[in-house]
Amino acid sequence: MGTRLNWLRAAVLGANDGIVSTAGIVVGVAGATGDRATLLTAGLAGLLAGSMSMAAGEYVSVSTQRDSEKAALALEKRELREQPAAELDELTALLAARGLSREVARAAAEQLTARDALRAHARVELGINPDELANPWHAAGASFLAFTVGALLPLLAIVLPPSTARLPVTVVSVLVALAFTGWWSARLGVAPAGRAMVRNVCGGALAMGVTYAAGSLLGAAGI
Repeated sequence: MGTRLNWLRAAVLGANDGIVSTAGIVVGVAGATGDRATLLTAGLAGLLAGSMSMAAGEYVSVSTQRDSEKAALALEKRELREQPAAELDELTALLAARGLSREVARAAAEQLTARDALRAHARVELGINPDELANPWHAAGASFLAFTVGALLPLLAIVLPPSTARLPVTVVSVLVALAFTGWWSARLGVAPAGRAMVRNVCGGALAMGVTYAAGSLLGAAGI
């Protein structure tokens, strides 16, 4: 359940990044020009660059985590082979530190060791589930998909409406989406939703305001 919540939270945050970054790009370009082809090109470039960057970063990060987990398991396996008595004492101490009496902790450690010593140490000592090591490809794919879904909203909002409605439609749709992702991330984290929604909306509004101002200045200067 905890792993699933982490993935959901990561997906919401990835979608949020896609919304904000792509909205900043297309609104900034809209400040300089109203040409639909230019807006579409800029938005698509931002979507592809952002989603690939998110996927690559997540792949590298989770690969490093997986390598660390595998190295820790290999070390634990060697220690169990070379010094089983010391490892049994260590497991007993860890279980006792969690509130069990020394006698119960010892009995539990012996039973866990007899059943699967490596799995017991992985879970209790390392906090690792050997059956659920981090998968970098899953992480990369999830990040790519989440960012892309989020980025599609401002991209479609800026190119589909008529020219006079593009900017207001984009701003409103982005702020509504950010309010939703703020609410959903707070719900997943069992945190107050109001503050998360306000932070998201204000951050997105600031990003769009800054990029629009920059685009307007560049457009007015003829750059």
